[in-house]
Amino acid sequence: MQKIILITVILNLIIWIYLLIFRGKFWLVDQRLLPASETKIKNIEYWPSVCVIIPARNEAKLLRVTLNSLLNQDYPGNLKIILVDDHSRDDTGLVARCTAQQSQNFTKLEVISAADLPSDWTGKLWAINQGINYAKQQILYPDYFLLTDADIEHFPTNIRQLVVKAEHENLSLVSLMVKLQCETLAEELMIPAFVFFFQKLYPFRWVNNPQNSTAAAAGGCILIRHQVLDQVGGIEVIKNALIDDCALAKVVKEKSTNKKIWLGLTSETKSRRSYPDLMSIWNMVARTAFTQLNYSPFLLVITVIGMKLVYFIPSLAIIFGVIYGWWKVLAIALLARLLMFLAYLPIIRFYQLSPMYAMSLPTVALIYTLITINSAWRHWQGQGGYWKGRVYQSLF
Repeated sequence: MQKIILITVILNLIIWIYLLIFRGKFWLVDQRLLPASETKIKNIEYWPSVCVIIPARNEAKLLRVTLNSLLNQDYPGNLKIILVDDHSRDDTGLVARCTAQQSQNFTKLEVISAADLPSDWTGKLWAINQGINYAKQQILYPDYFLLTDADIEHFPTNIRQLVVKAEHENLSLVSLMVKLQCETLAEELMIPAFVFFFQKLYPFRWVNNPQNSTAAAAGGCILIRHQVLDQVGGIEVIKNALIDDCALAKVVKEKSTNKKIWLGLTSETKSRRSYPDLMSIWNMVARTAFTQLNYSPFLLVITVIGMKLVYFIPSLAIIFGVIYGWWKVLAIALLARLLMFLAYLPIIRFYQLSPMYAMSLPTVALIYTLITINSAWRHWQGQGGYWKGRVYQSLF
């Protein structure tokens, strides 16, 4: 028994050494769009035109804040905003129009209604496609599209910073993992881990390396060149993707002539979506967790085993080491636990939480494992991909 646990905890230690050193150093949280206060925003000779596309479904409560943040952007170039009302059951369209009318920049906004959703499209991508097609029909033919969610409050210079980065580094796509709301106890426990696991799955340094095939984006804020979007076949090529942001980044890296994309964190542009309790976060994650595994029972089993091996073994080994006096097991387990703590600490600091939260990773990992299992169960019950009244049980 002691030998088995010793071998297992040594394997766990090796895994954490690999993760910290060889997994794109994802845990450092160093791929960031620097705050405007820490860097001077460079000027460029020609400010490209930008068209913002906002798919909005039942977002009346948030739009007064988030839409104003776009209407009042400090951007020298031509800026147009198209909000696509995706069959909302509330006053999303009315609130959007009223918000614009109260702004000095009301002419920047146009509100359109999405057509009926085809069976082979997801709702968000259909709404985005409607907005893009509408923009193409107008006199405005933008250099960039900014695809953003209706719950995102953009920092006043966010578009300017994104365009400068894209222009100076010749990027086809620039995406921000915006700072998610982290105020309730459930958010403080679960949200940093959500970002941590995303970074581990898609190390940002790998994403930002055109020689590496890893591709990812964060759907809340994606700036993409119009020419590149046309080159890869438009939004239609990912029309049934549930994890649409990463699917778009993958297409750009595979099919565009310029494979340079960038994904990073920001502390200034924020999501205003609130997750007041564990169940709201559970439902958000369960919507696509099994999709991430390509609906594969085999990958589900491997994931569950992997999560147990990576996150639970050190704590169990520490318990056994103390009870039975297995000092070698205890020492290795404590070292593995320390590496886990150090890996998680940077994202905890990014969210300005107490370092004590970095000790919670094994517990939080258990919850995410249960969510993944539940996501598979929902899929098998025909309720996979449920979001805002729609079910996408068999779409990839």
